Amino acid sequence: QNRALPGFLPEQIPAGATFSKFTPPAFTGLGFLQYVSDADLVAMADPDDSDGDGISGAVNWITIPNYSIPAPTAIIQNGKYIGRYGKKASAFDLLHQTVNAYNQDMGIASFYNPIDHYSNLEIDPEIPTSKVNDVVFYLSTLKAPIQRNQNDAGVIRGKNIFAQINCAACHKSELKTSYAPVNSLSYKTFAPYTDLLLHDMGSALDDGYTEGSAKTYEWRTPPLWGIGLSENSQGGNLFLMHDGRAKTIEQAITLHGGEAQQSRNAFEKLSTQDKEALLKFIKSL
Repeated sequence: QNRALPGFLPEQIPAGATFSKFTPPAFTGLGFLQYVSDADLVAMADPDDSDGDGISGAVNWITIPNYSIPAPTAIIQNGKYIGRYGKKASAFDLLHQTVNAYNQDMGIASFYNPIDHYSNLEIDPEIPTSKVNDVVFYLSTLKAPIQRNQNDAGVIRGKNIFAQINCAACHKSELKTSYAPVNSLSYKTFAPYTDLLLHDMGSALDDGYTEGSAKTYEWRTPPLWGIGLSENSQGGNLFLMHDGRAKTIEQAITLHGGEAQQSRNAFEKLSTQDKEALLKFIKSL
């Protein structure tokens, strides 16, 4: 499978090859996501929907590169580890994600991955290893977004509605880190509004592309923190869902299917005032 690369038109992709258009990820708070324990992720997962709530959630079991070093507490299944970064949680840690971004998105070979993305031949590194490591440290220590207007009555009302229509089943408001080598990331409670798990998002979002053990219709729950700041940082526009097709938060909600269909239906039945409160809450994140 191939991701669509900048300047690479779908008609140039060989017949039969699947592809997907991905928007770039938000960068803030990524370090916290790396140190949520595998045990917590497995505990949140319910791939067979054993509790019958309609929400399954699964981890993406991936083969990790030899340069990624799992924590002693990492959970292994048939030689594979849990991914947590990327649209389908197909990157193990921030080093894996960064090396992939340099290689696949920019065509820059590194010591960690010296294979030229276009010729498939090994070449000399095109970037110093120290710079790659510096980028990883920078990404891991960028401050997490802080919710605004938390005491506003409309925001509080919207938060309650968010829980009532079960958005919080996947967009979890609280996660915790385990030990991290950076003290400011270690044993912290934070509010990313994600569970880092894969969920069936329905046929409308099934583009035939997969990574790791993810199904083509499964996508990692994107963190919602910072979403209220995205519009200003993107020239006054929003680009939501994995490919940026949704231009408003309301449009993104109505694209939810699969496991999120019940929450979508509940949203569509809300009164105008309740919808406004919910959207106000989401924009406060």
